[in-house]
Amino acid sequence: MNSVTSHSNSLRDWIQSTARAGHDIDQIVQMMLRAGYQPRQARQLVAKILNRPAVAIDVAMDVRNGRRSRHPEAPSQLAEGRRVDVTMSVECPTIRVLEGLMDAQECDELIELARPRLDRSRTVNSKGDDQLDEARTSQGMFFQVGEAPLIQRVEQRIAALLDMPVEYGEGLQVLHYLPGQQYEPHYDWFDPTHHGFKTLTAKSGQRVATVLIYLNTPEDGGGTHFPNARVTVTARRGTAVYFAYQSGDKDSLHAGLPVTAGEKWIATKWLRELPFV
Repeated sequence: MNSVTSHSNSLRDWIQSTARAGHDIDQIVQMMLRAGYQPRQARQLVAKILNRPAVAIDVAMDVRNGRRSRHPEAPSQLAEGRRVDVTMSVECPTIRVLEGLMDAQECDELIELARPRLDRSRTVNSKGDDQLDEARTSQGMFFQVGEAPLIQRVEQRIAALLDMPVEYGEGLQVLHYLPGQQYEPHYDWFDPTHHGFKTLTAKSGQRVATVLIYLNTPEDGGGTHFPNARVTVTARRGTAVYFAYQSGDKDSLHAGLPVTAGEKWIATKWLRELPFV
């Protein structure tokens, strides 16, 4: 593989011979990632050398594990008539900062819809049951999919932006953090080694992506930190951070940083590889 990374002719020969040997596109791209290529670069090279559309490469990579989201690309995307600016892109892990996903009025309305139903936030344990967790100190609640007109609009917007049908998303969760509250580093994918993994994924499969929307701008603190990527996203009203991952993806480790002044409201949408039922 070292010669592959050194010479374009050798790379072309290697990709073609590897494909002829029966390796699928996902396997070829993964080999290139281990050799040091960036994900987008690897996909584009494989698409060009195998004479396949880049979009087809993405789809082929997703067949084995079900549907996956389309990553928004800079400078902007149009979703249900709304322009969403992609103001930051990171490839490994896949992170996008999406400015303008919701407007100020929508953010305020969603907060007021959620406020009467807040309770101490919970996590999912290895048996698939909700539990209190000291690592998560916020209050939160869940909406049903399509529960209110505003929620329907936001869900349709996310679906259009990421090319993921609404039915692949879990119900929208709203969380409220006060000063000092946080969510310690964690993964959003379900751990395959846990006893309850089969229960959690039996019907809808693994989580594949997260859209975290900031519904207000805290006075200080409250951003989202990806320690392995050395990236911190500032919490700003109407802006969202999108990140995609696969089962076991250590780079997607992230934390909700402590709010040091004011309060923080966020809405979270988790996407699955199969329809969420």
